[in-house]
Amino acid sequence: MDDRLGVAVIGYAFMGKAHSNAWRNVGAFHPRVPGIRQEVLVGRDPAQVAAAATRYGWSRTATDWRAVIEDDAVDIVDICVPGHLHAEIAIAALGAGKHVLVEKPLANTIAEAEAMVAAAEDASRHGVRAMVGFNYRRVPALAMARDLIAAGRLGTVRQLRVSYLQDWLVDAAAPMTWRMRKEAAGSGALGDLGSHAVDQVRYLLGADVASASGLLETFVGERTGTDGPEAVTVDDAAWATLRTTTGAVASIEVSRMATGQKNALAIEVYGSLGSLRFSLESLNELHVCLDGNPGFTRVLATEAHHPYVEAWWPPGHVLGWDSTFTNQVADFLGTIAAGTEPSPSFADGLAVQRVLAAIEQSAARSGSPVSLEDPS
Repeated sequence: MDDRLGVAVIGYAFMGKAHSNAWRNVGAFHPRVPGIRQEVLVGRDPAQVAAAATRYGWSRTATDWRAVIEDDAVDIVDICVPGHLHAEIAIAALGAGKHVLVEKPLANTIAEAEAMVAAAEDASRHGVRAMVGFNYRRVPALAMARDLIAAGRLGTVRQLRVSYLQDWLVDAAAPMTWRMRKEAAGSGALGDLGSHAVDQVRYLLGADVASASGLLETFVGERTGTDGPEAVTVDDAAWATLRTTTGAVASIEVSRMATGQKNALAIEVYGSLGSLRFSLESLNELHVCLDGNPGFTRVLATEAHHPYVEAWWPPGHVLGWDSTFTNQVADFLGTIAAGTEPSPSFADGLAVQRVLAAIEQSAARSGSPVSLEDPS
């Protein structure tokens, strides 16, 4: 009998490619997790999804996700489609008894995210697991940063700075895509990049966000779509100030209009005894100042005792952006085998969604702070 878990990935574009690469390679680097079969790749265009499946190593293709979640050969459904489709597919897949991994942000609205959390909690009682894909939790240097903070090596954390800057929309002539339509994407840079920033604040500190204030800006209000000019209905950039339940204050800046920045996630954490710095453009490095000692030390996070690294290469042989997705599916498979709850859970995704909504609400109120501790 083939006891491997059958995987279906829904979506074959950017994230579908990244996730497919992870499923194809997870067994090579993480042999102790359950084995998988790349069962089916799902997409709307038969020719394009077939071509992608051949490149990515999938056994077969489908164009109807509803049929796929009823397929007995499929055990795991990995959702890599625009945000407005997340809730419907995830809830149906969980109801069909499939384990579910869904790309961030969890949903487009709080109501959708709440419905997904309820479905995940119900499925969990039957041994079915659900996880949201914040892949930067699986960067070894950031996992090490979290461990250092939890161990008290920075003392009391007082402030954080998180920026995530890209420039792929700088050209005002760049065409309209689904990411610039609120009905499909939910929000712009705020949800696309800000969700990562907010999740890192929660992840690194192990704390929730108590209040948020924000500002949103759309620099180019109209783009050319397939039928001519079309209004951009999401933000191009966002700024926020977050106060956490531990008292730390975080500043957030995200943009898809930052000329010269391709995929620049930068994190700084400052505490009473130390601090740390991280840049995704040097993702194997963590710069640390610990235990009250002056000055920063560069740590190359490629030693076998660093988080996730044991599965990969000898010391000094760096990992890449794609490795975070492989680590992510390995963790997910591990929770399925152990019968434990994955992290980040759908509840974590909902918590991030609430912060994003509070930032939007604050921006509509000229930046007035919005409490996340008051249900109203």
